[in-house]
Amino acid sequence: MSDTSDGPAPDRHTAFRRLHHGDRPLLLPNAWDHASAAALVRRGFAAIGTTSLGVAAAAGLPDATGAARDGTLALARGIARLPALVTVDIEGGFGDRPEEVAAVAAELDRAGVVGVNIEDGRLDGTLAPLGHQTAVIAAVKERVPRLFVNARTDTHWLAAIGGGTPPSLSTAAERIEAYVRAGADGIFVPALTDEQDIGALADDLGEIPLNILFTPGRHTYERLAELGVRRISCGSLLFRAALDHAVELAWSIGHPGARGQADQAAGLPGYAEAQSLADDFTNEVTGADLT
Repeated sequence: MSDTSDGPAPDRHTAFRRLHHGDRPLLLPNAWDHASAAALVRRGFAAIGTTSLGVAAAAGLPDATGAARDGTLALARGIARLPALVTVDIEGGFGDRPEEVAAVAAELDRAGVVGVNIEDGRLDGTLAPLGHQTAVIAAVKERVPRLFVNARTDTHWLAAIGGGTPPSLSTAAERIEAYVRAGADGIFVPALTDEQDIGALADDLGEIPLNILFTPGRHTYERLAELGVRRISCGSLLFRAALDHAVELAWSIGHPGARGQADQAAGLPGYAEAQSLADDFTNEVTGADLT
């Protein structure tokens, strides 16, 4: 039975889907806390995601283990009040059984979230059984059909983080086809970097949006657009960049020969501006232009 919760009006979900079919790909920045989410929305992003690594690491927890479940849900409830469309990375689903994952999805829908990202990679370097993962996707779509399910397959990601050779695209084909049949609204293949493979997959998927994880030095927004990519995610990139910038700025204060201190501090928001980010959570979204 479909969930009948009192989530956001259907037009928000329609607006989010339309962002995947515009003239240019949806560039999705990923926040890790309330302040980063509010700052991104203030900058003009109509949609934002969360990064599971950033959310977990910021709380002193490991990624991809389910340990950040409560923190992720709490963050989602908070940032869904911002005037933006929010999609949430729920790792493997925060549950072992399909019905448990569907319950998480329904809770997020009630909070005002319009999409979720569900991955099939496991911490031990394996992939979830295909039958189980398709059952998870199907359960979420049955429970909350309006929620945008971005189905992530880690065929290439596990090879990349393990230092292995990138697999052929055919290794992901069976999973991608099964996830689409199960009802996935989009397909995400992080660490897929070969342009020929990206273009071929985008063509094969047709109207199903292909999501690619932006890789600095390897990708450009314009080239991914030319290849037919419909959604470009930042993943943990912004979180890692923020850590690096903060550490290097602190170091440069006592080590003048490090990266230029003045350059590091140039353009930073002032205290009052940073303090005012909290104001963006005082009211729920009402009538915001999200299209």
